[in-house]
Amino acid sequence: MSEIIHLINSMAPFLLLGFFLAGLMHAFIPGKLYRRHLGTDSFKSVLYATLIAIPLPLCSCGVIPTAMSLRREGASRGSVISFLIATPQTGVDSILATYSLMGLPFAIVRPLAALFTALFGGTLMNYFERKDGVSSGTAGAVTSPVDEELPHGFWARMQVAIRYAFLDMMQDIGKWLAVGLVIAGLITLYVPESFFQIFAGSSILSILLVLVLAIPMYVCATGSIPVAIALMLKGLSPGAALVLLMAGPAVNVASMLVIHRVMGFRSLMVYLSSIVGGSVFFGLGIDYLFPRDLFLGPLMMKSVCCAEGSPWFQWLCSALLMLLLINALVRRFFANRHCSCQDESCQVKVAEQTSGSAEGVQRIMHIEGMACNHCRANVEKAISAVPGVKQVTVSLASGTAVVEGDCEWQEVESAVESIGFKVKRSE
Repeated sequence: MSEIIHLINSMAPFLLLGFFLAGLMHAFIPGKLYRRHLGTDSFKSVLYATLIAIPLPLCSCGVIPTAMSLRREGASRGSVISFLIATPQTGVDSILATYSLMGLPFAIVRPLAALFTALFGGTLMNYFERKDGVSSGTAGAVTSPVDEELPHGFWARMQVAIRYAFLDMMQDIGKWLAVGLVIAGLITLYVPESFFQIFAGSSILSILLVLVLAIPMYVCATGSIPVAIALMLKGLSPGAALVLLMAGPAVNVASMLVIHRVMGFRSLMVYLSSIVGGSVFFGLGIDYLFPRDLFLGPLMMKSVCCAEGSPWFQWLCSALLMLLLINALVRRFFANRHCSCQDESCQVKVAEQTSGSAEGVQRIMHIEGMACNHCRANVEKAISAVPGVKQVTVSLASGTAVVEGDCEWQEVESAVESIGFKVKRSE
């Protein structure tokens, strides 16, 4: 249990940072900017996403909300996949730490491997999207052409950022993130590090073993460095150590669950196959094309930790993360069960009993495909843009929209379906 708590303590600051960055991007960067530079299925958009990702100091846990926010703001699937692959493998902090502890060769190879792996994964994702005849930037009900009207002023936008980061985003992916963290913690607890040394004398077998055990476990980009150093000094090949440095930070159970949930099974397979193929390719290349002394020579044994901050700060971040998750999940799954005139479910019940008002007729629309607060907001904006609509309230929990006004119902249905959702019509 102590290992799981230590894992959460080390991850909490990065998770909070990732959610906060997602909120800042939502509040301060217009969605049309992402659609312009990252929203197409071109190689340029994948390259931009990769170059943005490499210097960011985010681990695989912190990159999850950031990448999902990019997707919801209009970035293409290929761009998001490349961002997910490149970001956790590197970062300014981990590159500097790699240079200081493992030497210049590893400091050069590590970001290059992340660059080419991310470019391959993003390009492959775009290829599948084009092959299916689907625009990668608009596939599914994740994005929409409707931009949110954000308030003016720094502090007003900061309030939008905080609400989006720590309420909306946590409501959307909090459940899957919590499940993934528990599973990743159990795996980290019950898989001993000594397993990595079983096939230390065989390059191919050691690479495969490290790959199998590193993928589901959580280890951050900086925290993987001392583990790789210790294993190399005990006989692990430099190529296998690079696999640990790539696959360990880039993947864990939490990220896999969220990617599958939000972006689909094929996106998850492209993501995993790119990381697996890229790490094996570069690992074997190091072991068979370069002398081992080139990578073993500069090693210095130092005791470092992924999160070097004060223990009280880690505990504070963990407590804050748990409170935010509980608040978001309670509001998402339980708030609408209590009767209150402010609840959306009660508004729906009142509307069902109302045939008209001074402003016009109230009607209820049942909508399929809404999975997050971003979907709900997009539906509200699309319906509000229909001529004659006076007011609209969308409930994510019940999958309904209460529409008030003198408007053509067919236009309302068309507006919802035009952004990728399905209207459930009465038989």
